[in-house]
Amino acid sequence: MQESMPSQAQEQICINVDKVFDWIVKEASFEFSTTGPISFPGVTATTNLAGAVVTCNVVPSATNPIVILNRENRQFSIDGSTVCLQNLTIQKNFTLTLVVTLPNGTKFTSNPITVSRCEQVTLCAPKGTDVEILFTDLDCFVCSTGTPTPGAGTITFSALVVTISVCQSIQSTFPVTVEFLATFCEPRAELPFACPGVVRPAQCPAVFPTVG
Repeated sequence: MQESMPSQAQEQICINVDKVFDWIVKEASFEFSTTGPISFPGVTATTNLAGAVVTCNVVPSATNPIVILNRENRQFSIDGSTVCLQNLTIQKNFTLTLVVTLPNGTKFTSNPITVSRCEQVTLCAPKGTDVEILFTDLDCFVCSTGTPTPGAGTITFSALVVTISVCQSIQSTFPVTVEFLATFCEPRAELPFACPGVVRPAQCPAVFPTVG
């Protein structure tokens, strides 16, 4: 018979955590376009781009992916009460790369292209709080290219349009110290394990009948 576990001890504990002041999930999309030359290492002025397929990849910028440009207090009426919220102007920076694939399978990848987008969101994010953005989904596709013209290490597209889609979780947080009554964790019981019995393959008496 399994022995009963001892009663779990409890203790007042103080821990440091991030308090979430506000939290929204927002979907957005925007376009990047340019008609200027884009650096493509390996491309020459004689590279034949006929029939090339252009795709893209996008990731958050390695440096300063999120920049809070402005934080403005605004009054809102919610359920009959006046509430002060903050209108945030946020600049999000991305790194975009283009991939040109020729009909023979040859690929050319562009140098990283910095793409920035600004948007405004309204949160409970008073001065002193941190604004954190988690991209739950980040993708792009090439809407149009126009006519690609090769150069010495460059490709110029007559009508390049790239659509970037973003699903983002935006939180305003602030570090706090909280106290609560905690129960210490106990290890779980080990799962029972038994060696499996001997398994014999099924017989084929119709093919190899028993003698006798």
